[in-house]
Amino acid sequence: MRDGRVWLKSLEGLHQVDVILRRLDDSFCDPLELREDSQIGVAGLVQAARLGHVAIANPLGCAVLDNPGLLAFLPGIARYLLGEDLKLPSVATWWCGQKRERTFVLENLDKLVIKTIHRRRSYRSIFGAQLTQHELQALREKILQKPHLYIGQEMISFSTAPSLADSWVEPRHAVLRSFLVASDHGYVALPGGLTRIAGEQGELVVSNKFGGLSKDTWVLSHEAVNYVSLWRQTTPDDVLPSINEPLPSRAADNLFWAGRYVERAESTARLMRSIFLLRRELRDATLGPPVAFLNNLLRALTHLTSTYPGFVGEGAELLLKKPQAELRSLQMDKERAGSLAAVLVALSQTAMTVRDHWPTEMWRLIDGIQSDWFNDLETPGFDKYRTQDRLDHLIMQLVAFGGLTSESMMREPGWIMIDIGRRLERGLSLISLLRATLVPSQHDSLQKQLLETLLVICDSLNTYRRRYRSYMHLPTVLELLLIDSDHPRSLAYQLNLLQQHVTALPRASHSSRLTADQRCLLAAYTSLRLADASQLAVLDKEEGLYRVLDDLLASQAESLWRLSDEISTNYFSHSRPCHQLSPQLQDEDV
Repeated sequence: MRDGRVWLKSLEGLHQVDVILRRLDDSFCDPLELREDSQIGVAGLVQAARLGHVAIANPLGCAVLDNPGLLAFLPGIARYLLGEDLKLPSVATWWCGQKRERTFVLENLDKLVIKTIHRRRSYRSIFGAQLTQHELQALREKILQKPHLYIGQEMISFSTAPSLADSWVEPRHAVLRSFLVASDHGYVALPGGLTRIAGEQGELVVSNKFGGLSKDTWVLSHEAVNYVSLWRQTTPDDVLPSINEPLPSRAADNLFWAGRYVERAESTARLMRSIFLLRRELRDATLGPPVAFLNNLLRALTHLTSTYPGFVGEGAELLLKKPQAELRSLQMDKERAGSLAAVLVALSQTAMTVRDHWPTEMWRLIDGIQSDWFNDLETPGFDKYRTQDRLDHLIMQLVAFGGLTSESMMREPGWIMIDIGRRLERGLSLISLLRATLVPSQHDSLQKQLLETLLVICDSLNTYRRRYRSYMHLPTVLELLLIDSDHPRSLAYQLNLLQQHVTALPRASHSSRLTADQRCLLAAYTSLRLADASQLAVLDKEEGLYRVLDDLLASQAESLWRLSDEISTNYFSHSRPCHQLSPQLQDEDV
């Protein structure tokens, strides 16, 4: 909001908004003049509308027509203003602000539906027939305190619609909402409407606030219906120009995080797969990999997912001996931040907010990731062998996501944001993995096993064997995973692509000077390219660490986090809303 006008923030800058389609309740639309605790409104919107700088459909204040108290007076209003009776009678309604009507409502409280005349935070219709005597008495006292705020309505029989629930078809109470559109000559009734069904069988309250669901509404006709389309009409010889709309910052933000979540899920799944494979080898083989090797990977999993304390903090020794419960939590617990399940849920939610940017196959892929992973987790017979198979399948799906973004998406700002998120997260995940496994000093045989496993996790083992034809060698592995700018899994490759993408982002001003994000990337890429793999592999015997390697990885991680902050500040951050100096009176206080 600037100068009494509403603006849309996009990657290219600010664009003035002329019309807003409003779906919020009035009180939530402007935290400056209406409900001060609203986090979803636009501060100053009321003033912009008052000045005529923005049109709002539906206008602020039109919700007064939703007041159920008006239903008691609709027949008289129609006869007075229109000189005719209602064509569609309303439900019998009694406003408690009138003495005779109030008496009738109080005498028949157990037979009526009681509503308030305005929406409240915890608004819910009250069915008198479902209340106990004590609850009826409490409701009677409430009505007597402020009778003008309540109405009573006749309890009618609800229609039901067949609904699929848990593989069964059952009847659910349904409500059909129709819509009118104002025109110069009156109102036009739109065909169809919005059908909502109750969240549970037998539930009388049909509202999305209480678990209600939406259903498609079909209007049947006995004759042909004229086809109406809002698409631009063309002639056979027309070639329509493309519409290049600005990418809103919120959409860019979601695309950026969709890319990050995909890479985060893939990195976690790859490491988990290696852990389950090694645990199976330890169980099945007489001479399998040493326990210390597996423990290194378990600690790396905690660092990679940031699910501390996990395998590195308090109680880690017990978890390392019996890791099953912690591993299961990291796979299944949707409520645990950093777990694979939580990342997949976040990916689905983020992707759905920008679903118009995805190719059709991407929708199917995202739905498949959710259904395959979570349905399998609920399948009886959950065990380690099936977990490894599921992880294989999940990794293939996540890799397919990258393929679809590369091959099926236009090279627009949205695609750049996705790829920036992917490259940034892949770089951070690689750094976290290497710091957790290679920086601490290991016995030579254990280090060689770790190096091979790391190459497997990074999908680089065959590349290493083909290019170097050598046994596991720390400097060579570091050269491949960190410095080789031609290897798509290396850190240098990610930084190189990030430089290209950041340079392609729109800027507020065209200057020859490097911006903060460009300087950050240039410094990180230069220091990495100047690094000597043989020096990175020099062990500090006093500390028992590869200190030079750790310092380099730490500085690279800091640069990538700084880059993430710069991008968020420049392209995603939304102005903090203004707040009222004195709170406004709310409906609940009337």
